[in-house]
Amino acid sequence: MSSPLLVKAAQAGREIIEVTPESAGWRHVGFRALRLAAGEGEALQTGARELCLVVLSGMVDVSVDGVLHADLGTRASVFDPVSPAAVYVGPGRAVEILARSAAEVALCSAPADAAERPAKVLDSSAMKRSVRGTGSNTRYICDILPHDDPTAAHLLVVEVITPPGHSSSYPPHKHDTESPPAETQLEETYYHRLNPPQGFAFQRVYTDDRSLDEACAVEDHDVVMVPRGYHPVVAPHGYELYYLNVMAGPQRLWVFRNDPAHEWMLVKK
Repeated sequence: MSSPLLVKAAQAGREIIEVTPESAGWRHVGFRALRLAAGEGEALQTGARELCLVVLSGMVDVSVDGVLHADLGTRASVFDPVSPAAVYVGPGRAVEILARSAAEVALCSAPADAAERPAKVLDSSAMKRSVRGTGSNTRYICDILPHDDPTAAHLLVVEVITPPGHSSSYPPHKHDTESPPAETQLEETYYHRLNPPQGFAFQRVYTDDRSLDEACAVEDHDVVMVPRGYHPVVAPHGYELYYLNVMAGPQRLWVFRNDPAHEWMLVKK
């Protein structure tokens, strides 16, 4: 039986997957992924939301209120070791996307604020890339729109590559309680990609009292929703795991708490 937190992807066609606040039963995060053939386009209005458009693979042109940002795209695959092209768009904007080649595009959104926030092409070369964890807990991070970047009002976007046989988002951590500076409340989606694509990975989402405890077997392009609780991920032997995280909450600050039962592994001996 499938978990209520797992959103299965369409393996063919233009619309890969979509999560809205209404479908998720929460307030902030929206996520949509599209696969576009060369020459195909998409038009949308941001309305009362802000948007981070991430070119996962391929190349696209993006127009915001008629202003063209051409030839956006840095890689053929999400598993290429380079940062993606991305565009931030504030509320009340008209956006048009035109694929210059076969492309996969992620549309990450959250509620906007009242500030005037101009469209901005995010500098791929300036995105912070880092290595997190050690041993079989090592994974590779790219901060696309981190919480210390003042561009956005609520939206945070990051991508992670987890090598085969490694764990990620581990030790298990959570960010579901608004009690800064100890912890902040952020909803989150995980958009999973597997290499080779016939692979699978595992993600668990659970709370301290186990009132929520769901284990998900995720396949290529699936989304796992994390409304609350700890949310570790494991990539089986032989399969490289990529995921794109979208987070948003009452304030734009990522402060998490590790599961105390597993925090011992962070202590250096």
